[in-house]
Amino acid sequence: MSFTPASQALARFKVLDLTRVRAGPTAARQLADWGADVIKIELPKGLDESDMGGPRHGPDFQNLHRNKRSLTLNLKEPDGVAIFKKMVESADVVIENYRPDVKFRLGIDYETLRAINKRIVYGSISGFGEDGPYRERPGFDQIAQGMGGLMSITGLPGQGPVRVGIPVADLGAGIFCAMGILVALLEREVSGEGQWVQSSLLGAQISLLDFQAARWLIARDVPGQAGNDHPTSIPTGVFPTSDGHINIAAAGKHIYTRFCQTLGLDHLLTDPRFAEDSARSKNRAAINQIISDVTKKQSSSELIANLNKAGVPCGPINRMDEVFADPQVQHLGMAAPVHHGALGDIAVVNQPVKLKRTPSRIARATPEKGEHTEEILRAYGYNDKSIAEFRDRKIV
Repeated sequence: MSFTPASQALARFKVLDLTRVRAGPTAARQLADWGADVIKIELPKGLDESDMGGPRHGPDFQNLHRNKRSLTLNLKEPDGVAIFKKMVESADVVIENYRPDVKFRLGIDYETLRAINKRIVYGSISGFGEDGPYRERPGFDQIAQGMGGLMSITGLPGQGPVRVGIPVADLGAGIFCAMGILVALLEREVSGEGQWVQSSLLGAQISLLDFQAARWLIARDVPGQAGNDHPTSIPTGVFPTSDGHINIAAAGKHIYTRFCQTLGLDHLLTDPRFAEDSARSKNRAAINQIISDVTKKQSSSELIANLNKAGVPCGPINRMDEVFADPQVQHLGMAAPVHHGALGDIAVVNQPVKLKRTPSRIARATPEKGEHTEEILRAYGYNDKSIAEFRDRKIV
């Protein structure tokens, strides 16, 4: 067996990954990065040439599917389902992000698999939920961003709805599903039984609204677009410099005082328009203009150095190349090197969570389709003759 766990933290768990595109693969990647044996199950070559996950050797696909093994398996054929069910007997987790009805049509839904292995933890990610009036709708990140309220609070005031620059609903649904799976695995240690874990793009997006959603639920305040300004903590936002822009977050009495003193704006501390948080929120445009008139006369590096020295949160607004050139980002190791058989030496985005004793690492690059089919099937008792027959019939 060529399985090399990325960490010892979850190395005892086996995961069957039926996912595609982004939300599901994100959930499976979390488990793979922490050492679970994640077997990515894909349709055999010639049966599925779709590019919904992007080109296999492209950056997106390579980043999503590292630390996994790949098995091709045709679940539309009874023998393919039989192989899958045999794998379920000893698996710990199944993850899927089909539309809610598909798993039932294939005969691999939770109740069916639970009858085979009561300890199975079954993770499902859908667009809008496994039931309810929108159950059958196809889900897509930008649709969830709009329906979940995010696009109404993103962008400049009066600009109209703006999508966030990353698939935040997909990523949120995947990470929440992975967290739910881990909770279910912990609970299984007490009950001895698995359970069905569900997340959705819409639910994840609303959860990620956090305090903006709470503003409506508790205060009946409908938040709008605030642009680069923080909706409630002023002054927090983007300010011009002599050579660009920087972010400054000077909210709260003590930080605001240090900020004003550092920029020579001590008079703002006694000006009734700006002395208190509530007053600064009401006079946001005026205080931002006063600050901008000062910051635009200094360089970004000068301001960042002086403000950080005074304990005022601030920082540059980096392009992607500047992000990974930053010394702190390099110290954190957020670009993780890995060798790929076809692509050579590449880097993927590293895990942001650090564990002292059982750290995560990039143990293997994203596999080629079906790269581990034979070794996986042999581990389940299938011989070379059976595997060759499966290939001839496009079962694998």
